[in-house]
Amino acid sequence: MNGYISVREAATRWGISERQVQKLCGTGRVSGVVQFVDRWAIPEDTPKPTRTARIKQGPKRNKTGCI
Repeated sequence: MNGYISVREAATRWGISERQVQKLCGTGRVSGVVQFVDRWAIPEDTPKPTRTARIKQGPKRNKTGCI
């Protein structure tokens, strides 16, 4: 398909694994992506998605449940 790249090509360009590209596509983090049955078509000019900050869920607890 003209104008689109595969998951493998995106992984090579972005320096991440193919599985990570699939996850990004599946969660809607890649703009303009199109899914055909079990394949993703990624627009070739799409930049690598930026990382989002993780949300902390409170203080860590030890094995006894104390903070």
